[in-house]
Amino acid sequence: MTAPLLETRNLTRRFGGLVAVNGVSLSVSAGEIVGLIGPNGAGKTTFFNLLVGLFPPSSGEVLFEGARISGRRPHVIARAGLTKTFQNVALFMESSVLDNVVTGALLHSDLGAARAQARATLERVGLAAVAEVRAGELSFPERARVEVARALCTRPKLLLLDEVMAALTPPEMEEIIALVRSLRDEEGIGFIVVEHHMKAVMKLCERIVVLNFGEMIGDGRPEAIANDDRVIEAYLGGGFRRPDRAGGSDDADGAGGAKGARA
Repeated sequence: MTAPLLETRNLTRRFGGLVAVNGVSLSVSAGEIVGLIGPNGAGKTTFFNLLVGLFPPSSGEVLFEGARISGRRPHVIARAGLTKTFQNVALFMESSVLDNVVTGALLHSDLGAARAQARATLERVGLAAVAEVRAGELSFPERARVEVARALCTRPKLLLLDEVMAALTPPEMEEIIALVRSLRDEEGIGFIVVEHHMKAVMKLCERIVVLNFGEMIGDGRPEAIANDDRVIEAYLGGGFRRPDRAGGSDDADGAGGAKGARA
């Protein structure tokens, strides 16, 4: 059996008396697209921050390609091939789109090569036309794509996407889904996707992991997760229509808005 690309073992993070991530053990294979869902405050972003070294774990460990990376600095982890986008898009708003993306490429390249890579990546994500535009002038969906482009320039083997589809229209979400699939199929990049748009998660991801109060309460295929009573109670809400009770509908988007899921 091939060793997992990413593995966490009893990963835990405490903030004083709050246990934000509690004993999470999971593995992700190379080229896998995994969804990470759960209510607001479930620990999803904290879990991402533990993976990329922004927080040290209180206990447990993270392994990437079989090597322990817990406690390493974020730029070392990024250089190894594990990086993330930010939920609150963190661009240099006064700089051009191109210069924002160049900052990611500088992790591996000198300035000349980094600029060439940044231009190619902007073309790849459909933003070549705004390369010289100031980032602060972009719409939120465009800024999210710049965030993805910058992360791609770090040459990830596994990319963590933190709500990059927030505020997107359905056609824009379809474009992101197509982009993620093409990056996996053509370049072998794996993804863990935090997203509240359940229809998009169910369509994009081959496997879904569910967190609630920092604990993993589900891990399986989308159709299994959609029919898991614990997941429905904790996240999807009482109005959720199970696929096996809705005539095979693809409405696996949850009506439980109070739980945090969105259509």
